[in-house]
Amino acid sequence: MRFTDGLWLRRAGVDLHGAVEVADVQTTNDSLTLIASTKPIRHRGDTLGGPTLTVNLSSPTANIIGITITHFSGALVKGPLFDLFPDGAPPREADAGVRVQKGADSVTLVSGRLEARVDTRAKEYKIEFRDVKTGEVVSASEGKGQAVVDVPFEHTLSSASESSVLSTDLSSNPGAVPNPSHVRFIREELNLDVGENIYGLGERFGPFIKNGQNLSTWNQDGGTSSQQSYKCVPFYLSSKGFGVFVRDAGEVEFEVGAEKCSKVGIAVRGERLEYYFVYGPTLKEVLNRYTLLTGRPGLPPPWTFGLWLSTSFTTSYDSKTVSSFLSGMQDRSIPVRVFHLDCFWMKRYQWCDFTFDPEAFPDPKAYLQDIKSKFGVNICLWINPYIGQASPLFAEGVKEGYFIKRTNGDVWQWDLWQPGLAIVDVFSPSARKWYASKLRKLLGFGVDAFKTDFAERIPHKDVVFADGSDPYKAHNYYTQVYNELVFGVLKERFGEKEAVLFARSATTGGQRFPVHWGGDTESTFAAMAETLRGGLSLTSSGFGFWSHDIGGFEGHPPPAIYKRWCAFGLFSSHSRLHGSASYRVPWNYDDEASVTLAKFVNAKHRLMPYLYSKAIEAHLTGVPLMRALILEFEEDLTAHFIDKQYMLGESLLVAPIFSESTASYHVPAGVWTNFWDGSAVEGGRWIKEEVGFDTIPLLVRPGSVLVLGSENVTKPDYDYTASPEIRVYQLADGQTAHADIPSGKGADIAAKVEVTRIDNTIKAQIVQGTVSSWTLSVYDSLSSKVKGLHGAQADTARGAVVSALAESKEISVELA
Repeated sequence: MRFTDGLWLRRAGVDLHGAVEVADVQTTNDSLTLIASTKPIRHRGDTLGGPTLTVNLSSPTANIIGITITHFSGALVKGPLFDLFPDGAPPREADAGVRVQKGADSVTLVSGRLEARVDTRAKEYKIEFRDVKTGEVVSASEGKGQAVVDVPFEHTLSSASESSVLSTDLSSNPGAVPNPSHVRFIREELNLDVGENIYGLGERFGPFIKNGQNLSTWNQDGGTSSQQSYKCVPFYLSSKGFGVFVRDAGEVEFEVGAEKCSKVGIAVRGERLEYYFVYGPTLKEVLNRYTLLTGRPGLPPPWTFGLWLSTSFTTSYDSKTVSSFLSGMQDRSIPVRVFHLDCFWMKRYQWCDFTFDPEAFPDPKAYLQDIKSKFGVNICLWINPYIGQASPLFAEGVKEGYFIKRTNGDVWQWDLWQPGLAIVDVFSPSARKWYASKLRKLLGFGVDAFKTDFAERIPHKDVVFADGSDPYKAHNYYTQVYNELVFGVLKERFGEKEAVLFARSATTGGQRFPVHWGGDTESTFAAMAETLRGGLSLTSSGFGFWSHDIGGFEGHPPPAIYKRWCAFGLFSSHSRLHGSASYRVPWNYDDEASVTLAKFVNAKHRLMPYLYSKAIEAHLTGVPLMRALILEFEEDLTAHFIDKQYMLGESLLVAPIFSESTASYHVPAGVWTNFWDGSAVEGGRWIKEEVGFDTIPLLVRPGSVLVLGSENVTKPDYDYTASPEIRVYQLADGQTAHADIPSGKGADIAAKVEVTRIDNTIKAQIVQGTVSSWTLSVYDSLSSKVKGLHGAQADTARGAVVSALAESKEISVELA
């Protein structure tokens, strides 16, 4: 929301009162409460009248400071609110050092390495966020930045909540309630420094760096080609080593260097703004602390990392079509691990009635069991929280009060998507119980996962929810309750280690219920690039796992786009072939597509010991599996701007190709290794090269240890300790590197590997657990010949590749 008209003027009719000095300070041992005056206090007469702002500073845990700015404190704080510490509040660390310090002209709240220093001098209002260790001011809120603002309603018409179809469509919002003359906002402005970049704010398909943009957190079903987003998260990440989380489920409007070039403006409606300043100083530490505050990413089971194949959306299909797809993939040595049935598994007009269309699937339970045993797949079904008027469940939902209602008691309905649809009121305990019962029946048929589609177009005008939730805030929060409900049904049936969704919408905390995919994109190279930007923005917002529709959703991709997207898709955390009106099986494109897809699927299967160890890391720390380069290379200024490549874990650099033949990508400093052929790649430069469809730039970071499964694995879930290949890449003299080998059962680690180099001798040890029949491969740019061995025998066919002797837990290799 923009309140000003350039540097000097305010927009017509805007009444803004900003904090200019501290009138009073109240302190406890670990908090500050300020009375901030919006006018200078020259004498007692200036204390008469207002407004004033009450500003509270506290620390819920080390290196996080919460700030609440309140105008009228008597206003009800209506939910829903985002949960804090949903995984359990952490113990107050002994070294957190949360304390208050008073000075002659300041008062400071210290929390670990972060402090908030308040300037208490007359007319000098300022809150500086400082690094305690270095003294650096990493950001600040300066005079008049914190403000209460009254805005003419017409100025809000461009906001996402007022301009969306939910507000403008006559069926959605007949206009029974007149609009107010003015709308009240609370605003905060934080400094935007020279060279500082802002990332995150959920899944955003525009520029990865948010500077210069006006962005709102208001979930919308708008595809991937605009500023609209399925997954809005009021959290941003700064290249200066901090993050800001606004705890407000309604529309939060961010002016990122847009209204004012040197400020990030934050505005929410109402009398209160609550946010948390999360300090690193590294970006990984910021994400760790942010996901401690809002919830760790859930850990998907290993089978979900395999290839997902879909029926697509409006295509014609039945049980014979599904079997032919799976047989065709099997014949081409492309293992499918999950088969997804999209909307038309149900009869048209009846979504959702949770009943298989009897014409297409006459005996669904027997059929699902048959393809599961024959093809080794798990089954995913499409669902959404909307009930069409033609659904047999509609009358039941109306009778029992399970749907969102208008304020006059009518069920809220419209014709967009399904004719006359109603929306399940997930804020009603009885409606949640009813909806869950329908899902449990499907699990009894052999269903393993649900694609929780939609939940963005949730009405907020002239509606009521069962628990009295504020509709304006329930709009975004609805998806959180919906996904948690479905995830809970799966967890109840299979256990937490096996529950997984394939969700489109989300908000803060949604990372707890993986996996999420990028929504409806076009089948173009430009759309492929915008899809990646969305994924990197989402994983910079606390989400650990992310997927997308390989080949794009809308349209039929040309073979070149399909094959390039296959490579990108298989080196994402989760991989799904899905389209709208055309199938995504590779033989629909050309013969090469099947061969290359098989290669990439096999490579991902082999990489699973590494990938799943990084998935566990994401679950435990909040550092995503698929991550922007800046998270790994904060000192490399080039990495701050890169949005067309990424890291998969800390060791693999992936550079998708957005053209038929030419790849262009940045390699950070050091000697990297081409994963495919083992050749050395000198870093610290940009590379431009011609690349065939059968490959993708995939580079291994120097000093890495990767654990791979054997060459003949055919699925992602297998015994990672059986016959693994341990690869060591460009280990420096005196360096020690480690790798975990997961058990595949939750976050448990089955074995640990330690590799050390002294001069030309590399020693690899299994320091924990047991690994059978393992091999060691050494990739070194200076030498590829083995001079001496201990505990192994050489395999001269592939240079420095050696096999451990029976029961050996240690191998030493001396390079020539």
